[in-house]
Amino acid sequence: MLALARRLSVAAAVGMLIVLLMGAMVTKTGSGMGCGRSWPLCNGKFVPEYAFETAIEYSHRLVTSVEGLLLLGACITAFRFRRQLPELKVLIPVTFLTLILQSGMGAAAVMWPQSAPILASHFGISLTALASTALMAFVLREGPARGPRNDAAVPANYRWMTFLTLIAMLGVAYLGAYVRHTKSSLACVSWPLCNGKVLTGLTWAEGIVVLHRIVALLAVLLILGMWLWAKRIPERHDLASAGAWAFGIIVAQALSGAFLPWTNLSIASTMTHSLLMAVLFVVCCEWCRRALPRPMAAAAGARPVLPSVAPAAD
Repeated sequence: MLALARRLSVAAAVGMLIVLLMGAMVTKTGSGMGCGRSWPLCNGKFVPEYAFETAIEYSHRLVTSVEGLLLLGACITAFRFRRQLPELKVLIPVTFLTLILQSGMGAAAVMWPQSAPILASHFGISLTALASTALMAFVLREGPARGPRNDAAVPANYRWMTFLTLIAMLGVAYLGAYVRHTKSSLACVSWPLCNGKVLTGLTWAEGIVVLHRIVALLAVLLILGMWLWAKRIPERHDLASAGAWAFGIIVAQALSGAFLPWTNLSIASTMTHSLLMAVLFVVCCEWCRRALPRPMAAAAGARPVLPSVAPAAD
């Protein structure tokens, strides 16, 4: 059963990433109304007539439906191991709730007009669903016989800062999605300056783009600082490794953001930008999880799931 739970959680995490990228494709191609105001059918039909926007939107819905089943299966199979792996007591509800919320917001966006702030929040919910599913896969991969780690070596302030870093990444993602949904991406056709301007004489659209760039720069500096801090924490090389990955990805993310105006929002640059943001958020969530003290497994008197493997205590 543990092997099945692992496979389903990995498949669900990969599927969630595909759903997120397909959602970005729908936004990029303006295919959100490809099926009209009809949901879950497309233009009132189960098999709609072909049109480019219709194909993009309807394929997104179909893949999302399959992904919903994968997420449900992953949650059900992982539920059995919640005592041996206490992180699952949080990850399973978060995954399930974000699945429901994401589906409901997707349907609402089709059936009723939505403002840009609401549409942008949809991307943040998708990121949360992806991260919770990926973390569930990481926890199941470790399994009940997890090796010890020196949680006492991690300063309390460092743990709080990992949460701040995670919130900062969510803010960067939200602002980026807001820029897309307000169609402001090409308000600044140069990078890093905005049409030769710094902070004065900006229009509203230019100001949104500049704000996104400033927040992204602060996020780069924050992750750099957290990585350097992690390298000074003894016996926790996993935190330094997570920081190195996060820093490398966010630098690539910033460079991919520069290519957006340079390539006139090409599909390749847009998808790369979304992909890197999704991977970065997952890495930051795993970084945060590892910075937290590992919760104790169930008491020895509890019914073991794997009789041959004793749950490890930190």
